[in-house]
Amino acid sequence: MPWRNTKDPYRIWLSEIILQQTRVAQGLPYYERFIEAFPTVQDLAAASEEEVLKLWQGLGYYSRGRNLHFTAQYITNELQGVFPNTYKELLKLKGVGDYTASAIASICFNRPTAVVDGNVYRVLSRVYGIDTPINSTQGIKEFKALAQELIDTNQPANFNQAIMEFGAIQCKPQNPYCLHCVFQEECVAFRQNKIKELPVKIKKLNIKKRYFNYLVFVSRDQKTLFNQRTGKGIWQGLFEFPMLEMDAEEVRFRESAPLKELLSNYNVNSLEKYNEKPILHKLSHQHLSITFWIVLVDNLDEGIPISTLKGFPTPVVIANFIEAFIQ
Repeated sequence: MPWRNTKDPYRIWLSEIILQQTRVAQGLPYYERFIEAFPTVQDLAAASEEEVLKLWQGLGYYSRGRNLHFTAQYITNELQGVFPNTYKELLKLKGVGDYTASAIASICFNRPTAVVDGNVYRVLSRVYGIDTPINSTQGIKEFKALAQELIDTNQPANFNQAIMEFGAIQCKPQNPYCLHCVFQEECVAFRQNKIKELPVKIKKLNIKKRYFNYLVFVSRDQKTLFNQRTGKGIWQGLFEFPMLEMDAEEVRFRESAPLKELLSNYNVNSLEKYNEKPILHKLSHQHLSITFWIVLVDNLDEGIPISTLKGFPTPVVIANFIEAFIQ
């Protein structure tokens, strides 16, 4: 990985933020595009939030992208472009948690601060036979303390990267290479046949179902309505078509009062479903059922050219629609 061959705190920080909630195979192209577009933290700080979110498009968890931009500006303007070099100071940066602060401190500044990510949790829980849930308060403290006790204080960067790589390549979640493992004899999970049971994680997700209806206005001169999503919540700062959220998968959407009120402002010629079957878009805590509607109208005084839509930062489900809709 390109971030394994550098001690530049900007590049290490960027890679760690991208790889939060993202697999390496998916995150690597984004890392390369960010480095190409913004070679330094000053370049990232000078960009607009829209430019950053456009590059981030498809990674999800867009607050990470906004925090990335905010912190780049803070480092550039308040810290004169110099990253903090201790775990405690790094932890004060917006969007930087224990894992990222530990990674930057150890890899870039040789600080003996243990990194604990999903790979480390897995290795330690299996080798030591620890069944404390890794996402419990007690588990987080217990595994951090054990990792800190084990870290090689003379080579903290190599130790942290080695144990993470070991978890990613050798002690994998499914079908780990136990028969060719240097820890086979001392691994409690292997000896007690508990490989599939460890690590333990508490399931506590309550999935909320939401029903989005996007109205894609199309005027005679090929303009449409496209607005920036404001307020807190998912997709803050991204662009979308006018949207009506219903309480359920509304079979009588055409007769609904909110739709009639919205359309009353325009000279509508037709309203047709674009996708007969709703698109299911899964987020971590929400499942969105999405229907796009094509609304043909005469004029849109406040509209923008449909040909410009691809230049806006959007949720990936809308980006996919635009890609298919604009031929």
